[in-house]
Amino acid sequence: MNTDVFLTAPHRTIREAAETMQRMDVGSLPVGDGDRLVGMVTDRDIAIRAVARGMSADTPVREVMTERIRYCFDDDELDDVARNMADLQVRRLPVINREKRLVGFVSLSDFAYSGDDHSSEELLKGVARPH
Repeated sequence: MNTDVFLTAPHRTIREAAETMQRMDVGSLPVGDGDRLVGMVTDRDIAIRAVARGMSADTPVREVMTERIRYCFDDDELDDVARNMADLQVRRLPVINREKRLVGFVSLSDFAYSGDDHSSEELLKGVARPH
């Protein structure tokens, strides 16, 4: 997993979120209150939920973020995480500890470099499955 995680706050604007995504070369940001995960905002959220509806660039992130977050725990087994990601058809998941604090992200690329071919293959098939 990647432990270099940046949280944005729900009161920040979608412009600030987009600028951060651009600077960090990422397509999503966790939204948090301190290190408590309260949502996720993606480039798609900004484009579809905000721009397509004519919202201002000064719209707070909380108005377009996804509040229902899928995650895994830092002590979950690799195969279980891969199966969960495949079932959900997601390319990345926040990783939290048992105190529900954000500690990192696990992504498709993490599996590719893990050396676990079985988990990587299962995950790739699930993520690539047509919706």
